[in-house]
Amino acid sequence: MMFGYDHDVSGWGWGWFAMSAGMILFWALIITIAVLLFRALNRPHEHTPTPATPSAEDILRERLARGEIDEEEYRRRLSALHAGPLTKT
Repeated sequence: MMFGYDHDVSGWGWGWFAMSAGMILFWALIITIAVLLFRALNRPHEHTPTPATPSAEDILRERLARGEIDEEEYRRRLSALHAGPLTKT
């Protein structure tokens, strides 16, 4: 007489498989998040310096250097800058 034992995976077998696969995925997710968080916090902060706004005198010097204005115009405008704001009388 042969005893008929089925060698297939019953419902409990699939349950154990699903739980163990889920646990592996869970820990893989936790480790991935931890590694990404660690890298983000330990990355050196890259500060890009913002270019300084050129002063009016710098702009005048650049325009003179490019030939947009001549030396006489440069000196006239520079003296107007040093004279202060214009006031209407």
